[in-house]
Amino acid sequence: MSHQATTPRRWPGRRAIWRWHFYAGLFCIPFVIWLATTGSIYLFKPQIEAWLDRDYDSRPFDGARAAPSRQVQAALAALPGAAFVAYELPPTPGAAARVQLRYQGERYRVLLDPGSAAVLRVQAEDERPMRVLSSLHGSLRAGTPGSLLVELAASWAIVMIVSGLVLWWPRQATGLGGVVYPRLSRGDAGGRRFWRDLHGVIGFWVSALALFLLLTGLPWTTVWGGGLSALRSAADRLAPTPDWVIGAVDPHAAHRAEAGIVDVADADPLPALDRVVAAVEPLQLPAPVLVAPPKAAEPRVWSVRAEPQNRPRRVTLSVAGDSGLILSRQDFAQRPLIDRIVGTGVAAHEGQLFGAWNQALGVFTALSLILLCVSAVAMWWKRRPAQQLGAPAPIDDGPLPASFVALLVGLGLLLPMLGLSLVAVLLTERTVLRRWPAARRFVGLAPVSNPKNI
Repeated sequence: MSHQATTPRRWPGRRAIWRWHFYAGLFCIPFVIWLATTGSIYLFKPQIEAWLDRDYDSRPFDGARAAPSRQVQAALAALPGAAFVAYELPPTPGAAARVQLRYQGERYRVLLDPGSAAVLRVQAEDERPMRVLSSLHGSLRAGTPGSLLVELAASWAIVMIVSGLVLWWPRQATGLGGVVYPRLSRGDAGGRRFWRDLHGVIGFWVSALALFLLLTGLPWTTVWGGGLSALRSAADRLAPTPDWVIGAVDPHAAHRAEAGIVDVADADPLPALDRVVAAVEPLQLPAPVLVAPPKAAEPRVWSVRAEPQNRPRRVTLSVAGDSGLILSRQDFAQRPLIDRIVGTGVAAHEGQLFGAWNQALGVFTALSLILLCVSAVAMWWKRRPAQQLGAPAPIDDGPLPASFVALLVGLGLLLPMLGLSLVAVLLTERTVLRRWPAARRFVGLAPVSNPKNI
C-alpha cells in the first residue's frame, strides 16, 4: 500500500492577515473618522445642553412656581390637539418648566416660565442639537439603513483592530522602538517607516479602548442589538423595557404612544400630577426626572423615571395618582443582569460613568483613532502602485483548515452583519470578479508566487 505525502493545511499567514487588515481599513476608515468625531462631541452632551439652555435655566421670577398641572395646561394650549407625555422636574429652582407632548406623531418639548407658565419655546425633540448629533453618530441620520451601515462598519472595525494587533506583534524586534513607541530619530520623518511606527504604536495603545467602544456600542445596533433584546426577552418575559435605543427605534415609543391625557380614566388627571410631583420632589432623584401619566392598563399609576446619562444612577418609580403614595421603586441594582452590564458599558461609552476622566479618556481614544486612520492613509499613499488599489496580493496556500473555517463561521454568527458581508464578498469574488480580470487586478486578487515580506 502506497502512502502519498500530503501538505498539512495551515492557517492564513501574516500576508493573508495583512490583506484582511487592508480591506477592513479600506471600508472602515471613513466611518471610524466620522464616529470618532461625532462621538467625541457627544461626550460633552451635559455641558453643551446646559450651555444651549442657559437662557432658560436661570430666569428670575417672584413668588412660587406655578403648579405642574397649570404648566401642562399652558403647554397643551400652545399645541392644540397634543397629548401629554411627560413633565420634567426642574433641575434647579430657576429652571424653566419642561413639558413633553405628542403632536401629530412627533414628540415636542415645551419650555415655560416657572412662575407665570408663559410659553418660552416649543421645539421638536428630534431637532434638538444633541439628538441630531446622536442620530448622525448612530445611524447617519438615515434611519434603519444608516444604522445597518454603521453596524457593518463597527463589525469590520473589530476585525481591523484584531488583525492590526496580530501584525503589530514583534517578530524580530531588538528593542521597544517601533513597538511601544515610534522611532522618531532615524532621519525618516515623514517617510514610510515613520508612518508605520506611528500607526503600529498608536494602534497598540488604543486597541483595548477602541474595542471597548465598539463592543459597548453594539447594543444600540439594529441586528446585534435586536438579537440581544430578543434573547433578553426570552430569558425573562417579565423584564422591563430596555432603556437603550435599538437601531433607529426608540424602545419607549410604545410606552409614549399609550401615555397621554386622552387615555387615562380620570376626567381630569392633571391634579394627580401635582400630588405625584409633591411626593417625588423630596427624594432628590438625579436629573432629568420625567413624570409620565398612567397607561390605559393601569389608569391611576403614574411612572417616574430618573434618567441621567450615568445609567447606574437611574431609578424608576410607580406612584399612585390619587394619594401620592410610592407603590414601587426599582434602582439600577435591581434591574436584570444584562441591563446592568449594558447600562454600565453605555455610561462609559458616553463618557458619563466616572466624570471628567471618562470624557478625557473618550477624547483620547477618538483622537488616537483619527490619527490611526491618517497614518494608514499616509502609508497606503506612499506604497500604492500605479493603477491599482494597493492591496497585498494573495498567495495560494491551498484549502483552509476546518478550524479556521469554524472560526469564521463563529465570528459571522457572533457579528451577523460581518457574516452577511463575508458571504456577499465571497459571492462577488466567485461570480462578478472572476469574469472581470481588470477589476481583479485592481483590487489585488491576482495571486503572486514570491511575495515580499511586509
